[in-house]
Amino acid sequence: MSSVAYAARRRWRGDKIVLAAAASGMLVVAALLVRTGAWSSVALFGVAAALGWVFLTASFGYTGAFRNWLARGDGSGLAAGLLVAAVAALVIVPVSALVGGYGGFVAPLGLPAVVGAALFGLGMQLGNGCASGTLYAAGGGSPRMWVVLPFFCLGGVLGTLMLPAALSWPTLPAVALGALLGPWGGLAATLALVGALCLVLLRRGPLPDLARLRVAALIGTLAAAAFLLSGQPWGVTIGLTLWGAKVAAALGFPIAQATFWAWDGPRQALAGSVLAHDSSLMDIGMILGATAAASWRGSFRGQAWPPARGVAAAAVGGLLMGVGARLGFGCNIGALVGGIASGSLHGFLWFIAVLPGCWLGMRLRPWFRL
Repeated sequence: MSSVAYAARRRWRGDKIVLAAAASGMLVVAALLVRTGAWSSVALFGVAAALGWVFLTASFGYTGAFRNWLARGDGSGLAAGLLVAAVAALVIVPVSALVGGYGGFVAPLGLPAVVGAALFGLGMQLGNGCASGTLYAAGGGSPRMWVVLPFFCLGGVLGTLMLPAALSWPTLPAVALGALLGPWGGLAATLALVGALCLVLLRRGPLPDLARLRVAALIGTLAAAAFLLSGQPWGVTIGLTLWGAKVAAALGFPIAQATFWAWDGPRQALAGSVLAHDSSLMDIGMILGATAAASWRGSFRGQAWPPARGVAAAAVGGLLMGVGARLGFGCNIGALVGGIASGSLHGFLWFIAVLPGCWLGMRLRPWFRL
């Protein structure tokens, strides 16, 4: 056997081992959920794994889309990203208003959201990926994202220590279009605002290609399914923050005494299993789904570590994204997609506020050799 054929065979075997490990991990998680009778959580985990597979296979993300628009006026990627929110809104806005037990992501319009989004945009460009991008790229074997991920978790914990004070900053009340205009009027207004924003994005550049639109529609459908299963929109960053808080608690830090973690929801999440929290469960599912996709496609191996400056950018970027996500009530998924799909005006505010951070991050990228 030639050396080339031998190397190819080793790579093939390695990919199969990784695929088997990812599948085994999924089965273990599903079995643990079944033992507790959490059948809806099993389905939610399956949706998350599907999201990880789709994101990695299509290389779908927001970081490069923001960069393309700010640098070249190509808003096709961001328009596809907004289609995700529009498709999810078809379910989330009316169901939140009409069905008990369901609620959207609605947040105040104020300085915390603006500062948080700007910090997130800066971190997103330095880390070279957003929250969902970090998960699926890490699952796909990206060494850079395995640097971003722990610092993202740390930044999220730091953000929880800052958030109670930040909530006293100047803020306007939250505005939910479904509550203001009724379920169908709110949905129509949400879709109209998304359409207007897409017209702005596409006025100078190309239209999204059909394949990208299909992927966006599929992701939006999966996001809607996650909402129906969990009762709330899909969120990524609070799960990562929970991981960081659990590690901090295990290391002896009195994180449970912090104001944020004394609130009912965070307190219960910190005391419970990482599988009992929907965002955490979906984050695990996304990583495993992306790992399965990468090994199936043979792309898991052969990814080099970034140089020292690239590692530094990944660490700083992850930290800023974690802090920014907590101050800004989420990321591209929780705040932008989840907020807009809930008919909340803070999702549109987040889109505007993230742009200065992205702009600054783009100018710092050459120094980090990105």
